[in-house]
Amino acid sequence: MPRYRPHIAARPSWRCRVCGAAWPCSPARLALLGEYRENRTGLLIYLGTMMYDAAGDLTGQHPPGVLADRFLTWARPR
Repeated sequence: MPRYRPHIAARPSWRCRVCGAAWPCSPARLALLGEYRENRTGLLIYLGTMMYDAAGDLTGQHPPGVLADRFLTWARPR
């Protein structure tokens, strides 16, 4: 039986250590939504903190707003 490997970011590239996609990748997003199921505000705070760290590591690599879309937009309540 395959062992689950959490989809976490590799710094400073901010790519997933498991699948290589830009983090948070789809599996990471699903895991985070499940983990923060009852605390969407906590999820957004966590993601905001990760986005701040990524902005420091990825300075000048993305146009404004790209990191916000990547880290926060998908997690907003609907």
